[in-house]
Amino acid sequence: MNKRDYYEVLGLDRDAEQDEIKKAYRSMAMKYHPNRNPDDAQAEEKFKEVGEAYSVLSDGNKRARYDRFGHAAPGMTGTQDFGGFSFGMDGLDPFELFRSVFGGFGGDIFGRQTGARQQRIRRGTDLKVDIKLTLEEIAEGTTKKVKVKILKPCQACSGTGSKSGDLETCPRCNGSGEIQQVSESFFGRVVNVTVCNLCGGEGKILRDACEVCGGDGLVRGEKTFDIKVPTGVSEGNYLRMKGEGNAAVRGGRKGDVIIAFYEKSHNLFTRHGDDVLCEMQVSYSDAVLGASIEVPTLSGKVRLKIDPGTQTGKMFRLRNKGIPHLNSNRRGDQLVRVTIHVPTKISTEERKLLEELQAFSPKETSGNSKPFFKKVRDIFI
Repeated sequence: MNKRDYYEVLGLDRDAEQDEIKKAYRSMAMKYHPNRNPDDAQAEEKFKEVGEAYSVLSDGNKRARYDRFGHAAPGMTGTQDFGGFSFGMDGLDPFELFRSVFGGFGGDIFGRQTGARQQRIRRGTDLKVDIKLTLEEIAEGTTKKVKVKILKPCQACSGTGSKSGDLETCPRCNGSGEIQQVSESFFGRVVNVTVCNLCGGEGKILRDACEVCGGDGLVRGEKTFDIKVPTGVSEGNYLRMKGEGNAAVRGGRKGDVIIAFYEKSHNLFTRHGDDVLCEMQVSYSDAVLGASIEVPTLSGKVRLKIDPGTQTGKMFRLRNKGIPHLNSNRRGDQLVRVTIHVPTKISTEERKLLEELQAFSPKETSGNSKPFFKKVRDIFI
C-alpha cells in the first residue's frame, strides 16, 4: 500500500513551522490513541501513521530529505534485509514517541494503568562502528573486518551480578519495579508510573555483589565481524546487526551493532547520486582534429572518442560506468567533462608553428563572433 504524504497525514502545509507540526501531532495523537479507541484497529494504524509523520517532519535533516525525495529518500522506505542484517532507519516506537512529546505520561495519560513493568523490556545498548569506503569499493562491493568491544554476561555469576546468585525483592516497590503516582489534570485522572529508583525497575536488589563484575552482571569482551558491504551504498546508509551489541543487565535482549558508512574523497571522481563525474584534459590539436583518449573508470580504463571540434567543457557520457543502484540491477553512468589544455610554456619550434597557424585564422568575422584564437584565449583568461 502506498504511503500517504506526511504533510497530508498531519493536515499541514509544506511550509509549516515546527510549533505547528508539534501542535498537529499532539492533537491527532490524542484523537487516535489506542487507549481512547479500544478495539479499533484503524485508529491504532492512524496513531502509528501520525507518529511516523511527526518523527520525520520534526527532524530538520529528515524533513529536508523528505521534501526533496519524498518516501524514496534514503532511510525513509522502511527496513530491508541483507543476509541477516537490517538496513535503513531505526524502528519507530509510536508509544515511546507519544510519551516523549507528552512529558513521559505515555498510555497512562488517560487514567488507565498499563502495567509499565510488563511492557518494559530490558535491552542492551547499541554500538556504532564507522566504515569509510572508496568509490571503487562502493561500486564493486567489498567485505570489511571490524572489531568491537562489547559488554557480555559475567560467567562467574551467570550475569546476575550476585556472588551467591540470589536476589532480594525490592522493599520500595515490593517487586513491581515501578512507583505509581495519581494526580488530576485537565485531561482527567492521570496515573503517572515511574521506574523505581532503588532497584532500577528490576524489582530485585543484590544481596552480595559479584567480585568479578562488581554487581553489574556484565564484563568487557570483544567481537570480530566480517561485514559484506552492499554495492551502491551512500553516506548516511547503515547496516544494523541485530542482537550483536551489548548484553542487557541480568538477561533481556542484547543491543545491536550499527555499521555506518562514509565515503572517502576521491582524487579523480566526484559522486552525484549513482553517477560519477571526472575531468579530462585534451590538447588543442586533439580537440580540433578529434582523438581517442584513455579514460579511467571505477572498474578500469576505457577508450573515449573525442569528436573533431570539441569545445572545452563538453560532457561525454559513459553508460553503466557509475555506481550500482542500491538493491537493484540498474547502474549509473560516468560523465567525462573535457577541458582543453593550454600550456604555460612552449618551445621556440612550437611558438613558430602556432604563429604560422595564427596567420591562417580569419582576422575579422561578421556579426558579434570573434576570431577563433581570441575565443580560445578568452576562455582561459
